[in-house]
Amino acid sequence: MNQERLMKVILAPVVSEKSNMIAEKRNQMTFKVLPNATKTEIKAAVELLFSVQVASVTTTTTKGKKKRFGSSFGKRSDVKKAYVSLVEGQQLDLETAAAASAE
Repeated sequence: MNQERLMKVILAPVVSEKSNMIAEKRNQMTFKVLPNATKTEIKAAVELLFSVQVASVTTTTTKGKKKRFGSSFGKRSDVKKAYVSLVEGQQLDLETAAAASAE
């Protein structure tokens, strides 16, 4: 796989109550990914960026809500999330990973 493509697959980590609970209980991390990203690309991207071993990847696509802005209607964009399960004994800390990639 192309390394440039893998660097662009993961858009951002999802930081919410639910994602924190999943990280603690199931050793899973949640990321926003490109809409056309495959599970194998996501697995390779996480392993490349964070130097951890990935056990499995589950993806979901959340459809954007229809919203009203004054007198006009609009639609939020669709979001694809990836739930990445890490191998037993592996840990991913986003704060230290962000500091390491900034250097």
